[in-house]
Amino acid sequence: MSLRNKAVIVGVGESDIGKLPHMSGLGLNAQAASRAIANAGLTPDKIDGLLTAYSFTEPYFMLGSVLAEYLGISPTYSSSIVAGGASPTVMLHHAAQAVNSGAAKYVLVCAGENRATGISRDDAVSALAAVGHPYFEAPYGLGIPSLYALVAKAYMAKYGTTREQMAAVAVNTRNHALLHPNAHMKKPITADDVLGSKVISDPLHMLDCCLISDAGGAFIVTTPELAEELPCEPVWLAGIGEAHTHEHLTSAPSLTEFGAAQSGQLAYSMAGLGPQDMNLAMLYDCFTIVPIIEMEELGLAPRGEGGAMFASGDAAVGGRLPVNTHGGMLSHAHAGAVGGLMAIIEAVRQLRGNADKRQVTGAEAAIVHGEGGVLSSHCTAILTKQKR
Repeated sequence: MSLRNKAVIVGVGESDIGKLPHMSGLGLNAQAASRAIANAGLTPDKIDGLLTAYSFTEPYFMLGSVLAEYLGISPTYSSSIVAGGASPTVMLHHAAQAVNSGAAKYVLVCAGENRATGISRDDAVSALAAVGHPYFEAPYGLGIPSLYALVAKAYMAKYGTTREQMAAVAVNTRNHALLHPNAHMKKPITADDVLGSKVISDPLHMLDCCLISDAGGAFIVTTPELAEELPCEPVWLAGIGEAHTHEHLTSAPSLTEFGAAQSGQLAYSMAGLGPQDMNLAMLYDCFTIVPIIEMEELGLAPRGEGGAMFASGDAAVGGRLPVNTHGGMLSHAHAGAVGGLMAIIEAVRQLRGNADKRQVTGAEAAIVHGEGGVLSSHCTAILTKQKR
């Protein structure tokens, strides 16, 4: 089923970001949701669909129902979706299907956690270590950074990506975060800072790794017909696709080829567009190697040349293809699933022309890619300013 031109995003909102010990994970979600509802020109009673992800800091099994209760809404369509960092784009996919089928009119998509202040360092490490295979990975101390480091080593060996190019990814996103009024990180960094930061798991250093923030984000999906009744400018879903290749890295088909190529092709095909038509890219960046891999798998750069795009400045605002103009998970915010959701929010703001100092000139089409696990689950969305 093609969803091209059948769903639009009509409201976006993000919570305050940083270290916010006075706010709970539910409170961050509620703040972001309230701002998204207002941005759309809606009222809470109009929300009849709710999708959320997961939380390490809130002790609830049925998080969607709990969040609905907290927000004071009674949706007729609701679920909690767990696809790791790909959850937000997967939720966009589900929300588009819901409004297209008539299951809901206005679907609120929410995610967020107080991961910086609501969980201890030891508990956070334990939770993240559980991502590894319980028999073949976790017992040997293979945490998430180590698993991504294995990928980085393999990719560097096969395609020639360098540490300096990976450092350029961190610098690029930090420069963009400096232009965002709500970004977590506000201190400029250089490539030397990245290369000189503490080694976490070779070749990944501290500044190659994403943040831990308190943050929440939300957006609202509806039909084009219902959007005509609202005062906001809708952003169109032109194409979307998923690919789920494995769960544990020890079962991955490859350490250098992943599902982004497949999900990207599905999205391009649905949209009737190609990589050359994209004006900006929002790429999941839990570690600096990841957006390089995604850029190449999505056809935005030839194999082995994604890192050079960051190093040359082509991925900066004003460059050939700006990437993560909000600062990404490396510098804007990361708190569980909300890291990827912020990419959708930024794409909407760019396509609306509301990105202020980081605005990409002539932004008509944006590609957003989320990945979960260790490059396990992939979802690619193409958003456009106008109906295609």
